Amino acid sequence: MSDESPKQKADFWFDPACPFAWVTSRWIGEVEKVRSIEMDWHVMSLSVLNEGRELEHDYQRFLDENWGPVRVIVAASELHGREHIKPLYDAMGTLIHEEGVGDRPEVIRTALDRVGLPAELARFADSDEYDPQLRASHKEGIGKVGQEVGTPIVAFNGTAFFGPVLTRVPRDEDAGRIWDASVALAEYPHFFEIKRTRTERPKAQ
Repeated sequence: MSDESPKQKADFWFDPACPFAWVTSRWIGEVEKVRSIEMDWHVMSLSVLNEGRELEHDYQRFLDENWGPVRVIVAASELHGREHIKPLYDAMGTLIHEEGVGDRPEVIRTALDRVGLPAELARFADSDEYDPQLRASHKEGIGKVGQEVGTPIVAFNGTAFFGPVLTRVPRDEDAGRIWDASVALAEYPHFFEIKRTRTERPKAQ
């Protein structure tokens, strides 16, 4: 990779509870090692996305439990700066998806401690004080792709898609090639969708 290659821009919308968003975000980390890219990280919410829908009991409980982490990320961003969004996502995602911590208050407490943010931010997990900002960020992302999708949403140089949905993390130049392909598809204005049935669960490690 030439050091003179122009930087490409990507915007990434995530819900920290989503395992598919987690794997895709780890892919982005691999891409950053082999391509010149500039990332901007944004929150969205599966809980907001599914408001008003009739859902199975277990999935509704999952959504109810997962307001907390994303609310705390938004509060941290508003009170301490946007630069805390990605580190706090990394910390929460590691706890949820790699260490298997299921208790959301514990996830929040431990993540705040790991990134050096005040423990008192945990109180915003049960507060709607920053929900307008959460909903605005969610609306920005979902507005680029439509309501029939979930997380992650990635915009490549301004053109957004749901996905790429990955179940394993591509490494090294494999990560770069998938990035190149994603950018190429995004550059064609009449491309909209590629899809096949998933046959395995996401795994980040």
